[in-house]
Amino acid sequence: MESVKNIQEIKLSDYEYTLPEERIAKFPLEKRDESKLIQYNKGEISHHQFFDLPELIQTGSMLVFNNTKVIPARLIFQRETGAKIEIFLLKPIEPTTIISEIMLNTGSVIWETMIGNLKKWKDHEILQGQVLINGEAIIISASIVDKEKKTVKFDWNGENIPFVSIVEAAGEVPLPPYLNRKATDEDRPRYQTVYSKKEGAVAAPTAGLHFTEEILEKLQKKEVKEEFVTLHVSAGTFQPIKDESVSEHPMHSEQVIIDLKTISNLVKHQDKIIAVGTTSMRTLESIYWYGTKLLLEKEEKFIIPKLYPYADYDQLPSRSESFQAVLHYMEEKNIHEITGSTEIFIMPGYQFRVCDGLITNFHQPSSTLVLLVAAFTKGDWRSIYEEAMQNDYRFLSYGDSSLIWNG
Repeated sequence: MESVKNIQEIKLSDYEYTLPEERIAKFPLEKRDESKLIQYNKGEISHHQFFDLPELIQTGSMLVFNNTKVIPARLIFQRETGAKIEIFLLKPIEPTTIISEIMLNTGSVIWETMIGNLKKWKDHEILQGQVLINGEAIIISASIVDKEKKTVKFDWNGENIPFVSIVEAAGEVPLPPYLNRKATDEDRPRYQTVYSKKEGAVAAPTAGLHFTEEILEKLQKKEVKEEFVTLHVSAGTFQPIKDESVSEHPMHSEQVIIDLKTISNLVKHQDKIIAVGTTSMRTLESIYWYGTKLLLEKEEKFIIPKLYPYADYDQLPSRSESFQAVLHYMEEKNIHEITGSTEIFIMPGYQFRVCDGLITNFHQPSSTLVLLVAAFTKGDWRSIYEEAMQNDYRFLSYGDSSLIWNG
């Protein structure tokens, strides 16, 4: 890769805004698709409800969804003294770092975690809990592997019981910290998209929470194409930017999965591509850069560093050429699904290679997600947010939505 040159000087203070506590949606609406929807197109703003979406998307366009599934990643153990230890799953370590594989592992796994009340968890102390799975009492044990790195080993009895069943039985829904409340039974289905499929996220791809089976059906009838990618959303998505020099922010790495059918359909598609959520957008743009690595560097590992797109390239492939390179590589290696990782940091100055439209919620001030929206609107993000504020839109994960067009 060439040296990084094409980064704008960005002041974090330019991406702050006042978000009153009462504007944060603490609970979901009764009906998913009755949320408000603001449309932004070349500076023009219009107001709708989410069930109007099929009327706003042209026939022949493609919507790309993130089909990750949120796991109940918050595990609570109790010491004999009564003190509670909260273990929040971050990313798998052993026997594999591939989330879809470790979720099917039986008997024992090791994860990197965040640990609440860590000081009270003594060295060599084994925490235990019990759950019922299919009528069988399962004992789950947790022990610290590395206190500094916060890696934890989980063991459990029961033949052929995968880790996904353990977390489904024992875990709590990992609601965003800014909701400042405990998860309820209602959050299990509602903090999940209706098309979620692949377990592994610890935060929901919230733009997709507004979709219902009825809306998906209307889009299909209108001949709007749909494709699915997977990005397992990590807790890093909530990490605030603390560096005034924004590009120094330690961008989180997230696991992405693309299958042969999807990349083949992306190669063939010539019309508009609309990302459902910032995670789908980051995935699509990362796939483009992976194709670029294959073409320019003959690099087969699917790893996109955070500033990779900002290098000083002489010439870059088109969207179709890049996707074609990924397809050719998968066909040549007889791979039906490829897993990679991305830290891609989309901020003002980024040149979008794939996405023509974006469906997204309203994000926290001075966050990487606001920077992404600012990049996509060529700096005009504030007019959207001010309009939403003036019209009583609900903000953040359970809040209202926007449809933004590029260009």
